[in-house]
Amino acid sequence: MTDWIGELFTSDTGWTHLETLVDVRDRMAGSEGEREAAEATRDALAAACGDARLDEFEIQGWTRGDSAVQTPDGDEDAIALPRSPSGDATGEFVDLGYGLPDDFERADLDGTVVMVASDVPEWYDRYLHRREKYYHAVEAGAAAFVYRNHVEGCLPPTGSVGTSENPIGEVPAVGVSKEVGARLARKYDGEPVGVSVTADVHDATSQNVHATLGPDTDEELLVTSHVDAHDVAEGAMDNGAGTAMVVELADALADRAAELDTRVRFVCFGAEEVGLVGSAYDAERRDRDAIRAVLNLDGVVRGRTLQFHTHHFDALGDAARAVADRFDHPVSVSPDLNPHSDHWEYVKYGVPGYHVASDTDGPGRGWGHTYADTLDKLEARDFREQAILLAALTVELAGDDFAVAHASEADVAAALEDEGLAAGMRVTGDWPYDD
Repeated sequence: MTDWIGELFTSDTGWTHLETLVDVRDRMAGSEGEREAAEATRDALAAACGDARLDEFEIQGWTRGDSAVQTPDGDEDAIALPRSPSGDATGEFVDLGYGLPDDFERADLDGTVVMVASDVPEWYDRYLHRREKYYHAVEAGAAAFVYRNHVEGCLPPTGSVGTSENPIGEVPAVGVSKEVGARLARKYDGEPVGVSVTADVHDATSQNVHATLGPDTDEELLVTSHVDAHDVAEGAMDNGAGTAMVVELADALADRAAELDTRVRFVCFGAEEVGLVGSAYDAERRDRDAIRAVLNLDGVVRGRTLQFHTHHFDALGDAARAVADRFDHPVSVSPDLNPHSDHWEYVKYGVPGYHVASDTDGPGRGWGHTYADTLDKLEARDFREQAILLAALTVELAGDDFAVAHASEADVAAALEDEGLAAGMRVTGDWPYDD
């Protein structure tokens, strides 16, 4: 039967929910907007599944105030990186280029204001997360951190600092546009500049959204996303589209529940953007041995072609390719590890998991984490096509004929070492294993 394909391709359930999420505007972790978006997602999942609930947890709240890079010629536009501490710092300005680990080792950065780019060179063998660059700067004694966008268009990037043990960072941190960064490097490299940040730090509450479909089995397949977004934009790509897709899949699979041999649990996490807090909270309280796999949607719809990171679980890659072949539709599959979204809080323990995003032109996040992460960047056509593929994959993963073995934590740790990711995770306090 293929009637479900036509029904899904003509459905407006998910896209309507995406519009609901972006119209909330500020979905910062712990905010009233995040709560409003979570409640709307709960109601949408309840309409599909018959019931849904919120699971609340405490987080470190952070609300931005003013920020600037202060030069002899006046202030330059900047936005604080979430969980930057409030404070004023002055020091010699150092443009450290890409901010590769070796760059920090070669420079004397004690007491300086360090600027790094948001990308890495094409020849470099791995992606360097913003927080890794930040903590290299902190370890080197920098007084402040400036994060320069690599994308043209006068857009400063955002993104959190801090660790799970110390949620507020150690030195003031701001983002500046590529153009502002170029001006700072040209005029002030080696000269004294200041960085100023004001922010309100407070206790707050976030929440995960849960709903289920299918039989009452001990084993579950998790289909996940995150509800929160950075407060500077609508968060359409990151990650309104992922949560809207979860809602679309729940609505589509509600009519196909008899085809599910394993219970499917839909979980839309809170507080992803400030350190995967919602997924960590869930993973710590769940019987991880009872999780068949995690299908985490974070970055879907940004491009037309789905991208699957499978974390060396070969059966997950085979399943994604099989669905793509069935529909004669291209997908991208990478076996490598990607420890930067909610799946990671399960995968690090050996739970099989996907990070599903989409192929885009150019390195880095593109419009993500900027003012330009808005609904007009997305195509309803891409949403519909991807919903069909992901619905088919969910049914495949929940079937009796599908099996994937869990890995040991030692195997995951060894893979992180082999792929050069372990050193950076130790710098950021994200290394989860006893050495």
